[in-house]
Formats: sequence, structure tokens, C-alpha cells
Amino acid sequence: MSAPVASATRGAIAFTRGRPGTFLALLVLSVSVVAAFLAPLIAPQDPFDLAGFDILDAELPPAWQEGGEERFPLGTDAQGRDLLSAILYGARISLLIGILAVLIQAAIGVTLGLLAGYFGGRVDSIVTRLADIQLALSTLMMAIVAMALVRAGLGGQALSLFAVPLLVIVIGLAEWPIFARTARATVLVEVTKDYVRAARAIGDSDWTILRRHILPNSLSPLIIVATTQVAGAIMAEAALSFLGLGMPVTKPSLGTLIRSGYDLMFAGSWWVTVLPGLVLIAVLISINVLGDGLRDWLGPRRGAL
Repeated sequence: MSAPVASATRGAIAFTRGRPGTFLALLVLSVSVVAAFLAPLIAPQDPFDLAGFDILDAELPPAWQEGGEERFPLGTDAQGRDLLSAILYGARISLLIGILAVLIQAAIGVTLGLLAGYFGGRVDSIVTRLADIQLALSTLMMAIVAMALVRAGLGGQALSLFAVPLLVIVIGLAEWPIFARTARATVLVEVTKDYVRAARAIGDSDWTILRRHILPNSLSPLIIVATTQVAGAIMAEAALSFLGLGMPVTKPSLGTLIRSGYDLMFAGSWWVTVLPGLVLIAVLISINVLGDGLRDWLGPRRGAL
């Protein structure tokens, strides 16, 4: 076992020791992430290949129900698409959008929060007002405007091609104030500590103090925020896709799958919506439980530093 893997394993064991709920959440999330990103290797069917669907296989129930077939373990949707494959690929898209969106949120929010908390004055006022303005604009409103502009300017085909980066940008730009406020509040505490005074006394520049001293000591709350924000970004993507403002049907995410099977529930084909919904719920609960575990684990450690 390589050193990084061994170190990560020891960290995971220490993190979950005495926390069975956290261990279960980590296990569920790890399996979900690995299965999603290995979807091209383990999925029975390519759900993006429309030519590979057979309409005669439409709305087959899961294999354990009467009328189900073993080649479709979780059944099929209205197009004859294997639901297991669609869920694997859909989870991959949802997780990718969630992670990339949070990276954008963190890049913008942490940078502005550090500057606001450290320099204060006019910089703090500008960043605070920008955050207030951004929080007044909902993710849904920004998505509607962005999708309308792309559709009007480039057409529906372009919207299908650029759906993932567009959702990443929209969700990322909509939620950065959460990181900014957390970073600002943490910096306001850190700048009063002796190590910052010592760094100033030896002649370190403001940027060096921010980068080498304050940022590393502000990571604990930011990591916790990032964990919960990933869940929020995945939920935002699912909500937008359910409303028809996210991923197209030809490239389904979990939200798109839930929406595509919503009308079929009344016809008895409950699995098309319920099974992707259960996967989404399991992923969101696991991330939130891990966030709570990180808060409990890092809180005392941070306070001891």
C-alpha cells in the first residue's frame, strides 16, 4: 500500500472511530462516487446512445418484480433505457456538477472573504454588499436567465452541449457568499492572534500572511462548509433539471431521471422516479452526515491549535 493511500486510510479510520453513522455515510458515499465515476466500465448500457434503446423494452419493471428481466436489474424507462445504467451515469453528472460548482464557489468566496476580513474598511463594505446582492438573486432566477440567453443566442442544440458547464457556472456564481461570509468571520478571529502579529513584526507582506498563515488556519470551517455546499449544489442541479432548466433528457442527471418518470408513476411505473430519487436522497444524506461528522471532529482539534 502506497504512503498516500495508507495515510488516507488511517485518517478515515480515525475520523469514523466511535461514529457508526459517519462510517455508514462514508461507506455509502464512497461506493456511490466510485460506481458513478466507473460508470463507463460497469454500466450494462450506454444511456446516451439513443440507437441502443429498444422501445419494446420500455417500462419494464425491476428484475425482482413480475414481468422484469435479468438484463435490466432496475427496470427500464419510457424509452427502453436500462435504469441502472442511467442512474450510474446520472449520478456521475450530478456529482461532477456539484463538486465543480463548489470549487467555483470556494475560489470566489474564500478569496473575497479573506480580503474583506483582513483589510476591512471599504473592501469589507464592498464585498459585504456584493454578497447581499448575490443572495437576493436565487439560483433558479439565475438559471432561467442563463438558459434563456444561451437558447436565444446559440439555439437548443448548444444548450444541450453546454448544459454541464452552464449549470456549474450558474450554481457556482449563485452560492459563493456562503464561503465569503465564513472566510470573513474566520479571518476576523485569526487576525487578532499572536502569530499574525509575529508575522507582521518580521516583515511578512499582507499577501504572505494571508496565504501562508491565515488561510491554513481557516481551513477547518471552510472544509465543513464545502461538504454541505456539495450537497446543496447537487440538490440545486436536481431541482433545476426536474423543472426542465438543467440537463437534457439525452444526458440525464438524477434530477432529469426523476422528472422523466414523474408522470409514469400514475401509470404504475414507479421505479423510474423512485429509484433515482432514493439514490439522490442517499447521496445527500451521506454528505450531510459527513459534514456533521467533520464539524465534530475538526472543531475540538481546531480549538486545541
